[in-house]
Amino acid sequence: MPRILNIVETAYRGTIEEQDDTVLWLTHMLKNAGADISVLLRANAVNYASRGQDASGLAFGETKMTHPPEIDKDVEKMIAKGIPIYLVQEDAQERGLSDKDMISGLKKVSRNEIVSLIDQHEQVWHW
Repeated sequence: MPRILNIVETAYRGTIEEQDDTVLWLTHMLKNAGADISVLLRANAVNYASRGQDASGLAFGETKMTHPPEIDKDVEKMIAKGIPIYLVQEDAQERGLSDKDMISGLKKVSRNEIVSLIDQHEQVWHW
């Protein structure tokens, strides 16, 4: 089975309709099926690594979101499952995220290291 790198750049895609980010959910399911898969969070998706996200008050008019996303918890579960989660350090810094703001277990890489990370995988999926 090929080594797959999922590069997630667009944040909170589909999380209004669902309680999960579709790409993270897919990654977790593929890992459960035996895939050798990793995730690189970059651009706005580095916010997924921010600890303590709370969307429980999200509402549209009178309609309240009954199952809000808990993306940070999803990322923690993926790390616990053995999925390497990489994060572009410069992107986090540009968004004001420090190490104390982020969940533990992330593998931080610089922008200069992305090419090397891609080289370590046979397939790259970019979202």
